Amino acid sequence: MNSLKAFTDYLLLEKNYSALTVKAYTKDIESFSEFIKIEFDSENINQVVYVQIRNWIVALVEQGLSNRSINRKISALNTYYKFLLKIGALKTNPLAKHKALKTSKKVQVPFSKTEVNAVLDDFVFDQSFEGVRDKLIIELFYSTGIRRIELVNLKLSSVNFQNKTLKVLGKRNKERIVPLLDSTLKTLSEYLSYRKGLEQIVDEDILFLTKKGAKIYETLVYRIINDYFSKASSKVKKSPHILRHSFATHLLNQGADLNAVKELLGHSSLAATQVYTHNSISELKKVHIKAHPRSKK
Repeated sequence: MNSLKAFTDYLLLEKNYSALTVKAYTKDIESFSEFIKIEFDSENINQVVYVQIRNWIVALVEQGLSNRSINRKISALNTYYKFLLKIGALKTNPLAKHKALKTSKKVQVPFSKTEVNAVLDDFVFDQSFEGVRDKLIIELFYSTGIRRIELVNLKLSSVNFQNKTLKVLGKRNKERIVPLLDSTLKTLSEYLSYRKGLEQIVDEDILFLTKKGAKIYETLVYRIINDYFSKASSKVKKSPHILRHSFATHLLNQGADLNAVKELLGHSSLAATQVYTHNSISELKKVHIKAHPRSKK
């Protein structure tokens, strides 16, 4: 499928999409191609009509996929067809009039400051490579708001002790500089000392490693956050993203500028950052009622 190869090259080289995103897009398009081949005996997804895509959507619903997941798959397909229009390989987009399936807005409940402090201040981390590494991971998530994949891909060269900053490679390979707290730098120095003491190091340039010296992986990072916060929080979801959410919410609650938080999070638009403001609005209401001279009337 030459057009698919051209599409993936376009996403990687021109749009600067991450390899992970391109892989997901490719998987979705290949999945649709397989469906068309089986259901309609067609080898070419460039010549489909909307009814055929609609049948795929119905099949995905019957498989038990959520509307959110289905929308992501259709979005990948739509991006592909838009690319074909762009290069003149297609005259009309079969998804031009498609409307996304309705999804319920998930309210992400952040950890409270008490819960975060219970983990970072009250919990006794093992004085070992893994113990100090785990503490640093938690501190970095909460003090910088970086994404899980961004943390996994951090390199030793990402840290600048002199400037007290961290260079983060975000979505679409966009770099941003994030300030580091003195307390985080202290834990970072401690971790690097333990890191040097590992028997072997496979991935020399990577910051976070497993005890076997290999690059840390996303599921392990998730497990670390979930395990430690299970001891301090009764919330259903305990993940790196919730820590990122907590970082943004707590900054906004303390009066941080929305644009500044947007830059720290690596968002491309304010709309993405505004999802974190619902908690800060409730805090503002409390302040407003407590401080306004007419609130008692």
